[in-house]
Amino acid sequence: MLIRFNVKNVLSFSSRPENESEEFSMIAGKVRSKKEHIFDDGHIKLLKFAAIYGANAAGKSNLVKAMNLMKTIVLRGLPDGHTEKYCKTQPDNQNKPSYFEMELKLGEKYYSYGFEVILSQSKFISEWLVELHPNNEETVLFNRDIEEGTFEFNGELAAISLVDKLNVYAEDIATDPSVLFLTLMNTNKKTFYQNNLNAACLRDIYVWYASHLDISYPDQPVSNYAYMAKSDRDQVEDVCRLIAAFGIGITDYRLVEAPLEKALNGVPKQNQDQILANLEQKLAELRAVENGPSRLTLIMRSHTNFFMITLSKTEDLKCQTIEFRHADRETYFNLEEESDGTVRILDLLEILLAGAGKTFVLDELDRCLHPALTYKFVETFLQLAIKQDIQLIVTTHESRLMDFDLLRRDEIWFVDKKKNGESDIYSLEEYNARFDQKIDKAYLEGRYGGVPIFNSVFPVAEE
Repeated sequence: MLIRFNVKNVLSFSSRPENESEEFSMIAGKVRSKKEHIFDDGHIKLLKFAAIYGANAAGKSNLVKAMNLMKTIVLRGLPDGHTEKYCKTQPDNQNKPSYFEMELKLGEKYYSYGFEVILSQSKFISEWLVELHPNNEETVLFNRDIEEGTFEFNGELAAISLVDKLNVYAEDIATDPSVLFLTLMNTNKKTFYQNNLNAACLRDIYVWYASHLDISYPDQPVSNYAYMAKSDRDQVEDVCRLIAAFGIGITDYRLVEAPLEKALNGVPKQNQDQILANLEQKLAELRAVENGPSRLTLIMRSHTNFFMITLSKTEDLKCQTIEFRHADRETYFNLEEESDGTVRILDLLEILLAGAGKTFVLDELDRCLHPALTYKFVETFLQLAIKQDIQLIVTTHESRLMDFDLLRRDEIWFVDKKKNGESDIYSLEEYNARFDQKIDKAYLEGRYGGVPIFNSVFPVAEE
C-alpha cells in the first residue's frame, strides 16, 4: 500500500521553503468518523481513498504524471522526453536534481525508496532504500552516492552470505549514472532471489511497481476486460449484478467468436506483423513444453473493442469478442456500440473486482460519467474496501463527492497553482472544516483554493 509520495523539481512541482519536496500522503489524519475507511494494522493508519481537486492546469494531472514517471523509471529506465520533465518555472532548475520518493507498506514491513536524477542530463546522482520501523527508527538498507561512486549496505542486505554478492553488482554500476540499482537487481535475477532470501525486499518493491501500482489517464482504458473472460456462469452473474447496480441497462454479456483480422483492424501493418509473430512464438513455446499448461489466453483491448485470443496445444487459435444484452432484449451489442459512459463504467469495474493488494491512481475519474454515477462508484468502492486492503486515488472536478456523508476530511486533497506557475499540494485536513459544513459550496467559492480565477472576456466599456 502507498503511504506517501514526495516529489521535487518535476513538471509543475518545484520545492517548498527550505528546499523541501511536495508531499501527497495516504496517512490518516485526526478525523474520528468513518473508521471503516481506514487500514489499521496497529502501527499505521492508511487511507484507502483520496480525491484530488484543482482548477484546470493547476497540476492535478501532473501529480499523476510524476507518480507514473517514477514507476516508468524504476521499471524501464528514463523514458523518451524525460529531459524536459523538470520544473521550468525557474531557469536554474534545469541543472538541479529532481527528487522522487515513495513510502510503501509491503506485507508486515514499511519501506522508503527513492532517487535523485538530473533529468536534463539523464544522470542519476543518488538512490536509497530505507526500512521504516514502527518505533520511528530507520534502517538504511542501501545508500548509493553515484557521484562519489560509493555504496552502503545495512540491515538484512548486510548478511554475510549476501553482502559480497551485492557488492559485485554494486561495483559494476558504482559510477554509472544511467541505471538504478533496484532496476539492475530485477533484470534476469530470478535465480538470485531463490538463493538469497534476505534480498527479497529488492524484488518485492520492484514487483509492487510492476504489478500493484496501476496508473491510468483519461485517454487510456483502465481495464483490458480480463474479468469478463471468465466462462463460469456464476462469475458472469456476479459481474452482471455489479454492472446492474450502476443502472446502465446491461443485464448480460457473452463471448462470441470473431475473425482475428477484426482484432487487428486499425492496427498499423508493422504492428500487425509483430503481433502475429508473437502469437506464433507463444504458440510454439506452449506446444514445446510437455507438462506445461494446455491453453494460453491473451487479451487485446482498444478504445472501441475487446478481443480474447486463446492458444491451445491441440486446437487452432481462437479469437473471441464480447457482446452485451440490455434489459429483456434478445439483441446483443458489441463494445463499440455502447455509449462512452457505459464503456467508462465497464472500465472502472476492474477496480472493484481487482481484490486486495492494488493501488489504483486514476486521472479524471468523472470523465463521461453522470455526477450521480460518479458518486455511486466511489460509494461502492468504499463499501468493498472495508474488507479489502486496496487503495484508489483519483483526480476529479466532481464537487458532489465533497460530502461528509461520503468522505472523511482527510480523503479530500487540493492542488493549487501559484502565480509563478508552481503547484502546491495540500489536504482539507489542514482547514479543520466542520462536519456540518457544505464543503462543495465552500470549495466552489474558492475558500480552499484549487478553483479557476477568471478575467473578463468582454470588458465593459466605460461610458
